[in-house]
Amino acid sequence: MKIVSNADASGVPPQATEPLISSALADVRVLVVDDDADLRELLSAILGREGAFVTTADSARSGFVALVTSHAQLLVSDIDMPNEDGYSLIRRVRALDVSEGGAIPAIALTALQTAADRNDALVAGFDIHLGKPVFPQLLLHAAATLASGKC
Repeated sequence: MKIVSNADASGVPPQATEPLISSALADVRVLVVDDDADLRELLSAILGREGAFVTTADSARSGFVALVTSHAQLLVSDIDMPNEDGYSLIRRVRALDVSEGGAIPAIALTALQTAADRNDALVAGFDIHLGKPVFPQLLLHAAATLASGKC
């Protein structure tokens, strides 16, 4: 598992040192699950600009249904959502058979940013933990890494 954070040990945000290969996300089906409509729209635009086909869901429940029906190849989910959180969502996803999407690469995108939060996300089944607000380049790098299977 690869852990990505928004800043290095000095607290300085990463700079784009190399351009993202746009084709890394071309035609990748991405599911974004977040209860914040503005953020869903923003993430959809960022990922869509790189060629991804983005489906969005406003809750863990609707995200689970969308995952199964959309045959998504990458999941980006918030953790702190009402009724059912992202931890519950990823556990339900990981309980699915691989043919149903149980092994989908998954990014936790959350305001919960402590070391314990990061560990909880990884233990629950996410592959990468990113804090909000996220730098678009960091999100794209993480998504491209998972989509290419290099994580």
